[in-house]
Amino acid sequence: MKDLLQRQWQTGGWLSVLLTPLSWLTGAVVAGKRTAYRHGWKQPTRIDVPVIVIGNLYVGGTGKTPFLLATLEGLRARGWTPGVVSRGYGAQPFDKESPNVPRTGQGALDAALFGDEPALIAGEAGVPVAVHPRRALAAQALRRDFPAVDVIVADDGLQHLALARDVEVIVQDARGVGNGRLLPAGPLREPAARRDTVDVVVTNLTGTGDAADVPDPQDAAPDARHPRHLTMRLVARHLRRVNDGQIRPLSWLMADASLRIGAAAGIGHPDRFFTTLRQAGIHPVVTRALPDHFDYATSPFSDMAADVLLVTDKDAVKCGHLNDPRIWAVAVSAHLSDPTFFDWLDTRLHGHTPA
Repeated sequence: MKDLLQRQWQTGGWLSVLLTPLSWLTGAVVAGKRTAYRHGWKQPTRIDVPVIVIGNLYVGGTGKTPFLLATLEGLRARGWTPGVVSRGYGAQPFDKESPNVPRTGQGALDAALFGDEPALIAGEAGVPVAVHPRRALAAQALRRDFPAVDVIVADDGLQHLALARDVEVIVQDARGVGNGRLLPAGPLREPAARRDTVDVVVTNLTGTGDAADVPDPQDAAPDARHPRHLTMRLVARHLRRVNDGQIRPLSWLMADASLRIGAAAGIGHPDRFFTTLRQAGIHPVVTRALPDHFDYATSPFSDMAADVLLVTDKDAVKCGHLNDPRIWAVAVSAHLSDPTFFDWLDTRLHGHTPA
């Protein structure tokens, strides 16, 4: 059923048509929420530092986290002290006695408390993180607990209009907007026209051919009416063993032909990870696609006949307790088509008006 739905979301078909009335309901809810904020019936919370929102329209994984990590690096290189807010998807529920108290932290964070993506971001980038379903509360807590933070990056907060923002970024991949329909008849959280209202559209080309093969490869120059368009590719850098942190180059896998390599991914689009490995010259003999945000409460690897098991960084933050020396995280870096993008972003943020 999942595979059928994914195909229908890309090309349309009988199931998508059948679900279309429900997508009208989704559209009404989305339009009602935007109307409430546009007409001032609801007021967004404005933070006293610039806010960048990085999100997507296509439900599931499009490559937001690698782009967010690249953004944090680009900001720090230009003198900013960034922090991150997130919903904390997959984390333990907040206390019933204090449901409005966000969790904040920095460094090595427990994915069970913060969620896998915030834990990865904190560990990889070393930035302060705050999580709460109400991202405005998370942003306020981040500023309170880490006052040095002078720019906030919101992970997957495009539809969370309660938090005012200075820059909006959509990350999409080669699937574009699919069949163009809203959930559940299509894959979209908001209408496709939403792309025209944001500041930046990033197309993740990882696992694809040239940009010309990608749906909707717009190259319009940014102005008052058009977002800035750029592309991104993820490139594997090195390997890190999960249980002891040992680092090895990718060439280690290619040098020993006797190694049986397996790969697993609990992300929104696992095939993209497997394709990234193959493009780096690594060819797993067995692969396993796991559900997005898979919790690794028990090992899914016990029946995998492999000497080395490759996982994403996002999976790795939840695999430490498995104590399996075969598990190695594949570190990737985001390569952007526009070398001036972070200079543009820096200039844009310096135009922020404090709350």
